[in-house]
Amino acid sequence: MNDHRLGTRNPYAGSGSTRSPKYSQEIQSQQRLDRLRAANVERTRVTRNHDIIRQWAERRGARPATMPGSEYDGQLRVLRFDFPGYGGAVLRPVDWDDWFATFDAKHMHFRYQDRRADGTPSNFNRLERPSPEDR
Repeated sequence: MNDHRLGTRNPYAGSGSTRSPKYSQEIQSQQRLDRLRAANVERTRVTRNHDIIRQWAERRGARPATMPGSEYDGQLRVLRFDFPGYGGAVLRPVDWDDWFATFDAKHMHFRYQDRRADGTPSNFNRLERPSPEDR
């Protein structure tokens, strides 16, 4: 199956593995990310850093978005990225400030990959709320 939306699926099999710290690497600063890229270390990462998230999305041409009708009392409820060629007809664009305000209010984490094992860019990403033991 040649699905360019691979970024929306779990790259690891097994229950609970997407939240397991052993399969991801927390990135808190751009400097740390740059060092990992220079060392060619590729794995699933997790961050709350707005600059890293925005740069990751913009390098892929993705824009912040939400699902129409998912807002409640003027607040965004569902956060998405609108990648070129996918979902734009069903997603509503939002500005980065609103997207990050919701991201922060929900204490979300951004789990992502920069590249696949073959070196091509990966669109894999998942927005997650931390489990109680991670807070």
